[in-house]
Amino acid sequence: MKKLVLNVGSGAPANERLYPVFRTSEWSETRLDLDATVTPDILGSITELDRLVTSRHFDAVWSSHSLEHLDSHEVVDALSSFRRALKPTGFALVTCPDLMAIARLVIDGGIEDVAYVSSMGPIRPLDMLYGHSASIEAGRKYMAHKTGFTQERLGRAAVAAGFAETVVLEGENFDLWAICLMPEANKSWLSKVFAGSNIEPLIRAAA
Repeated sequence: MKKLVLNVGSGAPANERLYPVFRTSEWSETRLDLDATVTPDILGSITELDRLVTSRHFDAVWSSHSLEHLDSHEVVDALSSFRRALKPTGFALVTCPDLMAIARLVIDGGIEDVAYVSSMGPIRPLDMLYGHSASIEAGRKYMAHKTGFTQERLGRAAVAAGFAETVVLEGENFDLWAICLMPEANKSWLSKVFAGSNIEPLIRAAA
């Protein structure tokens, strides 16, 4: 039987949007997004997750650059809903912009200098802080960022949300990566699944 991953804030169907581990035949993806034009499997906001998905149903939740679009007071509730959607053996994998790394970038180079080029085009510190400017200008107001995270804040929010264990590390592209474990998560299995990936240090730290 395939394992189930819930991709929250999935965007348009695109294999590269899904973390590589979840692209294998072992996993089946369910996409959730509030934008009907991207044809999600479940239409709605991650703030409505408790109403939209069955509790204790998924083996993993994948949240890529979704939490920063929430109001600050909604973050813990959203992470709590991730936890409730997961089986006791499950885990949430979360990535979001790293405010500390972006702040260093602003100091060193300037807020409007291009930091890197993504599939959406040139990305500046301004976009990382406040949301992708071109998308917002085009009318996609939900792309605005309403809150932000440091390593410490993201970890604290996951603990407040009730996860049994959470590890947060700085990434290599002005981002943070966190793995949030349910009480019965199998760390030995996770070590094998994520061997050789950028998540491996997270698993080692949790072991």
